[in-house]
Amino acid sequence: MNTTMKKFGYPETLIKDYHHWVVLLRPQQATLGALVLVCKEDVEAFSEVTSEAFFELKEITTAIETHLKGCFTYDKINYLMLMMVDRDVHFHVLPRYSQPQLFSDHEFNDPGWPGPPTLTQYNETGEEIIKELLQTLRETFSRG
Repeated sequence: MNTTMKKFGYPETLIKDYHHWVVLLRPQQATLGALVLVCKEDVEAFSEVTSEAFFELKEITTAIETHLKGCFTYDKINYLMLMMVDRDVHFHVLPRYSQPQLFSDHEFNDPGWPGPPTLTQYNETGEEIIKELLQTLRETFSRG
């Protein structure tokens, strides 16, 4: 486990564990279904990721987009690789929505739409909503 995985709540926020990557629920939901995709390799530059990890990204991004679209019907999806504070290679995966979304009777907004995503604002969620999001996404990702 690297520090970025730990910061984003691993193992409690784990949705799917791959050989080179983990998909985590982003504790601060900038948009409904926001994830963090973290490389498990000890690298701090994208160019240092092994060929095997790059190859695995195709499978993972396909799964992410398929499962998030199936769960939440997003309008667009953004992958942000910032690595300014958290230096391990990782992406913030943000489904984007032109309209407010309801999940478990809770409204989620996308304050940056249609521009760049806003990571400084996020949807307030309680522990129960996070548990429900985790359960929904774990079940969906476990199907393939």
